[in-house]
Amino acid sequence: MKSTTVRRMTLSVAVVTALTGVAACGSQSGSDKTVGKSVTHVSPLAALLSAEKSTDKAESAKVRSTTTLGDTMSMTANGALTWGDGLQGNLTITYTGGKMAEAMRKAGTTSMEARYLPDAYYAKMSAKFAQQLGGKHWLKYSYDDLAKYGGASGAFLKDQLKTATPNQSVKMLLASGDVKKVGQETISGVHTTHYAGNLNVADLAGRHTDLSASQLADLKKMLDQAGVTTEKIDIWVNGQDLLVKKIEKADMATGTMTSTAYYTDYGVKVAAEAPPAADTKDFTELMKAGGPGTVSGSSTSTAS
Repeated sequence: MKSTTVRRMTLSVAVVTALTGVAACGSQSGSDKTVGKSVTHVSPLAALLSAEKSTDKAESAKVRSTTTLGDTMSMTANGALTWGDGLQGNLTITYTGGKMAEAMRKAGTTSMEARYLPDAYYAKMSAKFAQQLGGKHWLKYSYDDLAKYGGASGAFLKDQLKTATPNQSVKMLLASGDVKKVGQETISGVHTTHYAGNLNVADLAGRHTDLSASQLADLKKMLDQAGVTTEKIDIWVNGQDLLVKKIEKADMATGTMTSTAYYTDYGVKVAAEAPPAADTKDFTELMKAGGPGTVSGSSTSTAS
C-alpha cells in the first residue's frame, strides 16, 4: 500500500471505530442517576424518563449492533462496554459492505478489534496493514489528538466517546415531542414495551419536553455536527426499565444512517487495557509524516 493509502485508511478507521462506539452507546445525559425498578407508568414520557435513568445507572452491558451509512459502509459490532467513568470496553467490528469493506479487504481483513479507554481508543489492524506500521498491529487514537487533527468533527467524536451511554436514544425520543407507545413485544425472549417517535432537529429549540434547555441545546449541537436533520427512533424497554433494543434511522450529510443495537447482561464486568506499547503505533506519527488530515465522514469515501 502507498503511504497516502495508509494515511487515508488510518483516518477512515478513526472515524468508523469512533462512530461504532458512539452508535452502540450514544452520549451521556446530565440527569440524576436513580435506579429504576419495575413499576406501572402513567404515560410514555414517565416510562422513558425512568428508562433513561436506569440504563445510565446500570453502567455496563453486552452489546451487539449493526450499522449502515449510505454506500460508505455497513458493519456489525459485538462485545461489552462500560460507561460509568467514560466509555471503556472491547468490540469486534466486522465490515460487511460498502466502500469501507472493500478498503479493509485490500488492507488484509474485514474484521478488527477495537478497545475503548477513557482517554483513547485502539484499533487492531491486519498483519498486511501492520507491515506498513513497522510490524505494529495496533493504532492508537488519543481523544485529544483526534480533536486536534479532526477539527470540528474530531472535537465532536472526542466529546461523544468520552461521555457515552446507551440512553442517548431515549433522550432523543424524549426530545422529539412525538413519543408513542407502540405496544408489548418479545425481544430475544424478553418481554418489552416498544416506544417510537420522530425527531426533527430544526424543531428542537421550540420543544417543551422533560429535558432541560441546556440538554436540548447540547443535543441539537451534537446532531447538527453529525449532519442529522431528521431521525426516526424506536426503543424497547424491559420490566426493569432497561433498554433492550434500539433502532435509529437518520438522514445525514453523508447518507442515510441506520443503527440497530441490542443490550444484554447489564452490570457485566468489563475490563479493557491498552495494548503493549511495543505493538502500538500512534496515528499522529502517520499524520505528521503526510501532513494533517481531516477526520470526517467524507474521508471514508477515499479510503480505497
